[in-house]
Amino acid sequence: MKQPRPMKTFVLQEQGPIELTHATISYFFPKVEASVKTHSSTPMEAPIRATEFLRFTLLSLLFFVCRSSPSHDLLISNAERRIDLTSHIVKVYLTLKVENAGSTPTSEILLAFPPTQVDHLATVEALVTKGKRKKTTLARLDVTPTELPDAPNGTKYFTIYLTNPLNSGESTTLEVLYLFTHSLEPFPAEIGQSESQLVYYRDSALILSPYHIKQQTTFLKTPSTKVESFTRVEPTNRAGTEMKYGPYEDRHPYTFSPILIHFENNSPFPVVEELVREVEISHWGNLQVTEQYTLVHGGARHKGVFSRVDYQSRPNMNGVSSLRYLLARLPPRVHSVYYRDEIGNISSSHLRTDSRKSELEIEPRYPLFGGWKATFVIGYGLPLQDFLFESSDDRRYLNFTFGCPLLDTVVDKLTVKVVLPEGSKDPSAVVPFTVEQHLETKYSYLDVVGRTVVVMEKKNLVPVHNSHFQVYYTFKPIFMLAEPLMLASAFFLFFVACVAYLHIDLSIRK
Repeated sequence: MKQPRPMKTFVLQEQGPIELTHATISYFFPKVEASVKTHSSTPMEAPIRATEFLRFTLLSLLFFVCRSSPSHDLLISNAERRIDLTSHIVKVYLTLKVENAGSTPTSEILLAFPPTQVDHLATVEALVTKGKRKKTTLARLDVTPTELPDAPNGTKYFTIYLTNPLNSGESTTLEVLYLFTHSLEPFPAEIGQSESQLVYYRDSALILSPYHIKQQTTFLKTPSTKVESFTRVEPTNRAGTEMKYGPYEDRHPYTFSPILIHFENNSPFPVVEELVREVEISHWGNLQVTEQYTLVHGGARHKGVFSRVDYQSRPNMNGVSSLRYLLARLPPRVHSVYYRDEIGNISSSHLRTDSRKSELEIEPRYPLFGGWKATFVIGYGLPLQDFLFESSDDRRYLNFTFGCPLLDTVVDKLTVKVVLPEGSKDPSAVVPFTVEQHLETKYSYLDVVGRTVVVMEKKNLVPVHNSHFQVYYTFKPIFMLAEPLMLASAFFLFFVACVAYLHIDLSIRK
């Protein structure tokens, strides 16, 4: 039986901007909702106690909100937020004009996120605008997560550090980019081969901020004009693929209004559940890279029977949200490329190389629908002189990219292993973001003491994390003679043994 679409009956609603209500608290702060549901003993006393508990919780939250405002001197004169929903990675572009209305300078600005969004937050970047008119430039700022002891019910913060303190009466403009993964919820959760993929997106029409906002506007861009339903918070306008919430005037700190959008998104949701990249350094002139993938389609699960005939004859109508191929962007001058899975080598791949980049287009053995998985391995070699250098203190370092070479892919867990040559000492890694690091030992051919392996792990990665990292180590060239001497010694002993065997008389009698 075909699953109905109940969203048209209860998602479309109209509500005004609110500060602290039962609905908004249950969405942004689920702890309070759970407490209200469980704080009752009898059916007669449940509504009264729930109402009293809700009033007490609202008063407590208001008290904490007043206390937890990080700086009453800062205010946001204008805020514009643009949310891109065209792919399975939600991109949010936030422009803030911050003013210092106090008497003391400040160099820190806080960003607030509800706890339901922090779990899906992949990265936060901030830029500051310098100059005026045509001479404006953008400078990158440091952003770090911050814990506040009096945060209202699980609110998470990130601190933006300004290069120059913001004096009293001055203002500055910040450009903030943050990305969310696994934020689009498929509904229906299962679809047939010929059905389109519909998803939910939950957010707030108002920006959750610890500062007073004079004026704010939110824009949302959908991949198509097919929107099943959306929440209205007047003023709300919709034109084509864009929806506009606002402008809203004079909103107090932590004011928010939840919205729910149900729309069509037929883009595939490639998610790498686990990726292990092993980069092996050989001082004989080669850099060998091996990548092991566990890939899954994170969209609406496929139901029914898969028909290869319909899929190939009518590709625009059957499996529009399926994952047909993958594109991996590899370094230039790549060689010895292979692509295989558990069965063996897969020949359906195309490699395009030039002096600046290399692109590997691969097709799985079967198209991936929602919930389907595929495991495969990509390997290739690179010239060592393009990635291994010497520092001023006579140390060697590897300069390589951290992340996943597959385009538009979310990686739940990434493990990068850099295998150093035998005899390397004092390894250290420099990564532009926080990762977990530890050392291992790997034994390969003709190894005596083993090779040191620098292991780096990180979760929830997006293409923005494809930046360079460095691994420093010390190495004496004399260790390069270890393997040739071992081979020469082995052959020499073998021939000595053969000569001795031929000249020894092992007979019992002459």
